[in-house]
Amino acid sequence: MLIYSLLLLVSIILAACGSTNEETKKEETTASASTTRVYKDYLGHEVEIPVDPERVVYHGEGYGDLLALNIKTVGAGFSWITNYAWEDRVKDVEDVGFPINVEKTLSLKPDLIIIGTSDEKTYSQLSKIAPTIVFDTFAPLNQRLTELGDILNKKEEATQWMDAYTEKADKMWESLVADDIIKPDETASVLTYYPGDRLFVMARAGLSQVLYDSNVLKPGDNIQKILDDGTGFAEISTELLPEYAGDRIFILTPVDDEAKQSTKEMMESPIWKNLPAVKNGHVYTFDIEKSDSDASTREWLLSQLPTMLKK
Repeated sequence: MLIYSLLLLVSIILAACGSTNEETKKEETTASASTTRVYKDYLGHEVEIPVDPERVVYHGEGYGDLLALNIKTVGAGFSWITNYAWEDRVKDVEDVGFPINVEKTLSLKPDLIIIGTSDEKTYSQLSKIAPTIVFDTFAPLNQRLTELGDILNKKEEATQWMDAYTEKADKMWESLVADDIIKPDETASVLTYYPGDRLFVMARAGLSQVLYDSNVLKPGDNIQKILDDGTGFAEISTELLPEYAGDRIFILTPVDDEAKQSTKEMMESPIWKNLPAVKNGHVYTFDIEKSDSDASTREWLLSQLPTMLKK
């Protein structure tokens, strides 16, 4: 009888221990699951990412979007930071180079990597270091901030920033129309040169986003076709300038000396001088680094455009 009682007691204890272990495993699994989630990027990669990323490496255009959300990264591509209007706000961030340096990225021990390139080889290398997301840096501002707010657990901040920016931008454009500085439905073009005497018209990239989102300055028909095709820009010849030039032309001053020379030669050509925007004095220049479409640059542009357009 004693032996039976002892065996019964042992079986009860073992059962209790087993139950406790199972509950512990469930709690650990639940805790683990709550710290990560699955995110599907715009190229279709399904990635398990941290709910609250703490060591982010961001490589691509649009770093100013992160600044707007008060996101601090451990690494970034300084090709999209140096000489930008908000460069002085970037502190204690390591440059991971261009193209992105895999070894440098590894040394930063990131828990999330966000890249703007669709190159699968690069993606494969980086995804072995940490969860990696391909981000559409050419998407409209509200879409980018919404996505970043989701990825980085800053949804409320993204909504607040967009609301404040939209109100400020609307007031600026309304004021310019009310003061008869610009007329509704005027067209605008954004042009820039790249090395190799290559002239590009910008449609869904950089300053053009700021202008076309205004619903005041519009893209011309040929630029609208570029937008409809979903591309950010298109290369054109100088002979085609009359077909792409708007009522107002914005020139993005390039960094490269060869591209600067090409810009100078274009602006001295008969084709250029005969454009209506040129004859009306409606040509404006911006340093290309200070004309991006990221959130922080757009805030800066709101303070610059009125002064420029009133000249």
